[in-house]
Amino acid sequence: MRTNESEEMYLETILLLRGRKASVRSVDIVEELGYAKSSVSRAVNLLIDKGYIAMDSEDGNLTLTESGQKKAAGVYERHRIITRALTGIGADPELAESNACRIEHVISDDMFEILKKYVEAHDGK
Repeated sequence: MRTNESEEMYLETILLLRGRKASVRSVDIVEELGYAKSSVSRAVNLLIDKGYIAMDSEDGNLTLTESGQKKAAGVYERHRIITRALTGIGADPELAESNACRIEHVISDDMFEILKKYVEAHDGK
Protein backbone atom coordinates (compact mmCIF):
# COMPACT_ATOMS: atom_id res chain seq x y z
CA MET A 1 0.00 0.00 0.00
CA ARG A 2 1.30 3.44 -0.87
CA THR A 3 1.74 5.78 2.08
CA ASN A 4 -0.93 8.10 0.72
CA GLU A 5 -3.34 5.21 0.16
CA SER A 6 -2.75 3.93 3.68
CA GLU A 7 -3.19 7.41 5.10
CA GLU A 8 -6.46 7.85 3.22
CA MET A 9 -7.70 4.43 4.37
CA TYR A 10 -7.08 5.28 8.03
CA LEU A 11 -8.72 8.70 7.74
CA GLU A 12 -11.76 7.28 5.98
CA THR A 13 -12.04 4.53 8.61
CA ILE A 14 -11.93 7.07 11.45
CA LEU A 15 -14.58 9.16 9.68
CA LEU A 16 -16.90 6.16 9.27
CA LEU A 17 -16.31 4.95 12.84
CA ARG A 18 -17.09 8.45 14.17
CA GLY A 19 -20.43 8.19 12.38
CA ARG A 20 -21.24 5.00 14.29
CA LYS A 21 -19.57 5.59 17.65
CA ALA A 22 -19.33 8.42 20.15
CA SER A 23 -15.60 7.88 20.52
CA VAL A 24 -12.98 6.19 18.38
CA ARG A 25 -9.76 4.75 19.72
CA SER A 26 -6.91 2.91 18.04
CA VAL A 27 -8.36 -0.43 19.13
CA ASP A 28 -11.52 0.36 17.13
CA ILE A 29 -9.40 0.81 14.01
CA VAL A 30 -7.63 -2.48 14.73
CA GLU A 31 -11.00 -4.23 14.94
CA GLU A 32 -12.42 -2.49 11.87
CA LEU A 33 -9.48 -3.06 9.53
CA GLY A 34 -8.03 -6.22 11.04
CA TYR A 35 -4.54 -4.71 11.18
CA ALA A 36 -1.94 -5.38 13.86
CA LYS A 37 -2.03 -3.05 16.88
CA SER A 38 1.56 -2.00 16.17
CA SER A 39 0.70 -1.01 12.59
CA VAL A 40 -2.28 1.03 13.70
CA SER A 41 -0.27 2.69 16.47
CA ARG A 42 2.43 3.70 14.00
CA ALA A 43 -0.13 5.03 11.49
CA VAL A 44 -2.01 6.97 14.18
CA ASN A 45 1.22 8.63 15.30
CA LEU A 46 2.06 9.57 11.71
CA LEU A 47 -1.41 11.06 11.22
CA ILE A 48 -1.02 13.04 14.45
CA ASP A 49 2.39 14.30 13.25
CA LYS A 50 0.84 15.39 9.94
CA GLY A 51 -1.93 17.24 11.75
CA TYR A 52 -4.79 15.08 10.45
CA ILE A 53 -5.92 13.71 13.80
CA ALA A 54 -5.66 14.51 17.48
CA MET A 55 -5.62 12.07 20.36
CA ASP A 56 -7.01 12.81 23.80
CA SER A 57 -4.21 12.05 26.27
CA GLU A 58 -6.66 10.84 28.94
CA ASP A 59 -8.83 8.36 27.08
CA GLY A 60 -7.09 7.87 23.71
CA ASN A 61 -10.11 9.20 21.81
CA LEU A 62 -9.18 10.10 18.21
CA THR A 63 -10.70 13.08 16.44
CA LEU A 64 -10.14 14.37 12.96
CA THR A 65 -8.69 17.86 12.71
CA GLU A 66 -10.16 20.27 10.18
CA SER A 67 -7.65 19.17 7.54
CA GLY A 68 -8.14 15.50 8.46
CA GLN A 69 -11.92 15.86 8.21
CA LYS A 70 -11.59 17.51 4.79
CA LYS A 71 -9.29 14.80 3.48
CA ALA A 72 -11.39 11.96 4.93
CA ALA A 73 -14.60 13.44 3.51
CA GLY A 74 -12.99 13.71 0.08
CA VAL A 75 -11.90 10.07 0.13
CA TYR A 76 -15.33 8.95 1.28
CA GLU A 77 -17.01 11.03 -1.45
CA ARG A 78 -14.80 9.34 -4.06
CA HIS A 79 -15.72 5.97 -2.59
CA ARG A 80 -19.46 6.66 -2.74
CA ILE A 81 -19.41 8.10 -6.27
CA ILE A 82 -17.25 5.30 -7.67
CA THR A 83 -19.44 2.66 -6.01
CA ARG A 84 -22.55 4.27 -7.52
CA ALA A 85 -20.92 4.44 -10.95
CA LEU A 86 -19.93 0.79 -10.86
CA THR A 87 -23.33 -0.42 -9.67
CA GLY A 88 -24.91 1.87 -12.27
CA ILE A 89 -23.16 0.00 -15.06
CA GLY A 90 -24.28 -3.36 -13.68
CA ALA A 91 -21.68 -4.41 -11.10
CA ASP A 92 -22.85 -6.39 -8.12
CA PRO A 93 -22.91 -4.04 -5.09
CA GLU A 94 -20.29 -6.07 -3.19
CA LEU A 95 -17.97 -6.14 -6.21
CA ALA A 96 -18.52 -2.42 -6.80
CA GLU A 97 -17.75 -1.67 -3.15
CA SER A 98 -14.51 -3.65 -3.07
CA ASN A 99 -13.26 -2.14 -6.32
CA ALA A 100 -14.23 1.39 -5.26
CA CYS A 101 -12.00 0.89 -2.19
CA ARG A 102 -9.02 0.48 -4.51
CA ILE A 103 -9.95 2.96 -7.24
CA GLU A 104 -10.68 5.83 -4.82
CA HIS A 105 -6.97 6.13 -4.00
CA VAL A 106 -5.63 6.28 -7.56
CA ILE A 107 -8.24 8.15 -9.58
CA SER A 108 -7.10 11.59 -10.70
CA ASP A 109 -9.05 14.65 -9.59
CA ASP A 110 -9.97 15.41 -13.21
CA MET A 111 -11.24 11.89 -13.87
CA PHE A 112 -13.16 11.86 -10.60
CA GLU A 113 -14.95 15.12 -11.52
CA ILE A 114 -15.95 13.64 -14.88
CA LEU A 115 -17.24 10.48 -13.20
CA LYS A 116 -19.06 12.50 -10.54
CA LYS A 117 -20.85 14.62 -13.15
CA TYR A 118 -21.84 11.49 -15.04
CA VAL A 119 -23.18 9.75 -11.93
CA GLU A 120 -25.10 12.82 -10.81
CA ALA A 121 -26.63 13.25 -14.28
CA HIS A 122 -27.69 9.59 -14.43
CA ASP A 123 -28.84 8.99 -10.84
CA GLY A 124 -32.36 7.70 -10.68
CA LYS A 125 -32.59 7.08 -14.43
